[in-house]
Amino acid sequence: MMVTDGLIEGIRQGRIPVLARAISLVENGRDGYERLLSALHPLVGRAHRVGITGPPGGGKSTLIERLVQVYRERDITVAVVAVDPTSPFSGGALLGDRIRMDSLTLDPGVYIRSMASRGAHGGLATTTREVCDVLDAFGFERIIIETVGVGQSELAIAGSADTTALVLVPESGDGVQVLKAGVMEIADLYLVNKADRPGADRLVQEVEVMLGIRRGNALRHVGPHHGPATTGSGKREAEDVSEWSPPVLTSVAVSGEGVTELVEAFDAHYEHLEQSGELERLRREGLARHTRDVVDRALSNLVWQEGDGAEILAEKLDDLASGRVSPYKIAHDIVAHLQEAPE
Repeated sequence: MMVTDGLIEGIRQGRIPVLARAISLVENGRDGYERLLSALHPLVGRAHRVGITGPPGGGKSTLIERLVQVYRERDITVAVVAVDPTSPFSGGALLGDRIRMDSLTLDPGVYIRSMASRGAHGGLATTTREVCDVLDAFGFERIIIETVGVGQSELAIAGSADTTALVLVPESGDGVQVLKAGVMEIADLYLVNKADRPGADRLVQEVEVMLGIRRGNALRHVGPHHGPATTGSGKREAEDVSEWSPPVLTSVAVSGEGVTELVEAFDAHYEHLEQSGELERLRREGLARHTRDVVDRALSNLVWQEGDGAEILAEKLDDLASGRVSPYKIAHDIVAHLQEAPE
């Protein structure tokens, strides 16, 4: 308890060393992390959270470095959460600690944290959101969440952001394939990075055509990130043409070209969310989803860590492997045992 109290007070005082310890506590699910998050909850909600996702090789780390520089020129504090895939062999993050961004770490208005999926308890998306909550409570004005790839986990993480950018590059061979894979609805804007390469203009046109189809009648069932009705994931089911129209931007992150325009697009989208009332609605839905995720995590812990679920499974594993019993029967028995357990 005393350790958690010290972390809470240290965060309120804006002490960076305490922030690092608090994030480690949350990321690894150590004792007291939920008490810490509960105490910090009243301070959460002030930061603009920006998700940056896209296929590997898109130059996202360099782009984020440039974004941070532009924000700092405007005296805006920035935290970066870089979510790396975890090596199945070493358990370490494949991309390391983002060496390119090391030059920014000397700035007290910048904080960079790499997260490997190995350390995520109860789901990487849930843990990433909670780390962002700590950074938000600490007082950072912008929180940039970088994910590698466009898989389900990446989309879930990006879904916790207020504004999400999908980064594509020409000549990668996967730009339009990414769009065809059904991820168009996750982005509030599209960025063609490395736009000095051949094929950049064509990719921009292809994305704009896909967006045009999406706004027409052909794909009316495909919901954008912000539209009138919502699905269970918080995405909308139909689009009002008067609502936000995702722009397609270009950049050359190495030289910084187009980065200022990207920052302005982020700000424009956030202003749209505030003025339209969308920000409040999306955050309310996000809080509801997060609460359900926390419940799921608590129940999982109750079954496998504190309860007899692992023991029951081990006892019936031979029957399961031989086909004498199904996974569904064992799951039913585990849940029934949990319900029968004394309070």
